Amino acid sequence: MKNFVNTSVKRWFPAVRPFLCSGQRFSTVGETNRDGSEGGAGSKRLTEEASLYVHWPYCLRRCSYCNFNKYIPREDNHRVMTECLQRETETLLRLSQVSCITSVFFGGGTPSLAPPSSIAAVLESVSRQVTLPDQAEVSLEVNPTPAGMSKLEDYCQAGVNRFSIGVQSMQDADLEVLGRDHSSCQALQTIEEAQRLCPGRVSVDVMFGRPGQSVKSWEEELSELLKVCDDHVSLYQLTLERGTQLFKKVQRGDLTVPTEDQTAQMYQSARRFLQQRGFEQYEVSNFARNNAASLHNLSYWKGRQYIGVGPGAHGRFVPLGGGGVGREARTQTMEPDVWIREVQQRGHGTRRRMELSCVEVLEEVLVMGMRMTEGISHKHWELFSPQLSLRDVFGTSTRVRELLQNGQLILDDRGLRCSWEGLALLDSVLPALLVELETKVLQKCERHLRADEHDSGAANL
Repeated sequence: MKNFVNTSVKRWFPAVRPFLCSGQRFSTVGETNRDGSEGGAGSKRLTEEASLYVHWPYCLRRCSYCNFNKYIPREDNHRVMTECLQRETETLLRLSQVSCITSVFFGGGTPSLAPPSSIAAVLESVSRQVTLPDQAEVSLEVNPTPAGMSKLEDYCQAGVNRFSIGVQSMQDADLEVLGRDHSSCQALQTIEEAQRLCPGRVSVDVMFGRPGQSVKSWEEELSELLKVCDDHVSLYQLTLERGTQLFKKVQRGDLTVPTEDQTAQMYQSARRFLQQRGFEQYEVSNFARNNAASLHNLSYWKGRQYIGVGPGAHGRFVPLGGGGVGREARTQTMEPDVWIREVQQRGHGTRRRMELSCVEVLEEVLVMGMRMTEGISHKHWELFSPQLSLRDVFGTSTRVRELLQNGQLILDDRGLRCSWEGLALLDSVLPALLVELETKVLQKCERHLRADEHDSGAANL
């Protein structure tokens, strides 16, 4: 059994795109249905509200497993980075239809290297442009070093009310292999301080499938971690990325990693272990108790708008002047120095803009929504696809019926979701769902084309 912990939106059947770009589109984001009612995703919440992701690209060192967009700074440029993050935030908010930011997440890189004044400045820029409610979740990723821990209180004063702490391992030897710059003792101290400042709003990230790790040692480590952690745990399977130091060491045989079956067993064991201790799994990798789920991440998984600020950040929002129709995918320039130059010249560092077709929006709603244990409700799907229901798309599929019969999928009055067993196999379930989605959308477009051709012919008689 293969474990499914990390995923990205895949693109299937590009041949469907010409139909969707030719004007033959059925009602979707922001469009009006034939009965005159508003297309569900045209609701104000899906165009006027968004979450904000802010990327701080710098780290003091690169972890052995990391291929993220991060850089070792050559000089102290916190001031210019802060100014550019502020300016790009203001520009992208003006270019959007957003009037309210519901959550903010400072990620990286190592955002706990940023001065607290930088965090405060970005939040002030948001508040000047749009509404940032007092109760909005403001999260910051923290590297649990003494330097990171020493600034936690200042971050809270700057506006942060939730911490995500990159513990990764409670074993010092493993932390050294991973290239981390903290110890297990420092991680425990950071967790304790974060809990003091933000009780109930501290998330702990931990990684499994590490070199030399066994199922037994993983269970023991998780048991120790739960004695000190708060109400949120994120589990991530180590992925060996080409070009990283860790990948090269494993390729050479210097290190060995657990087999696929072993990592699958680790994942299932952790799910049961956390459930027994009161943690509810609400997404593939995330577990919470006492209503401590990450509201920011939930906005991604529920297909809501988000604005990405900073080098390499991604965003999804309907631009101002777009008539409420086309959601755009935006990608910011990755290299910090180039991004800074572009922001200084034109107010933002957007490198790529692409209007998403209705099928691309639905693909993302499907892929992200199926990550959640609650799956996708009929009402939620209708927001994005008012003319093709979940049952229209998936209810008559032979392949989907097989997944329903073998207990991996559930399609009922609540909506579409994976079973407990199916969630662990999501990577093998999604392709069948995506194929069926593309097929049904293509059929819908072809019917529209035939209807338009018939109407045109009748008009010429």
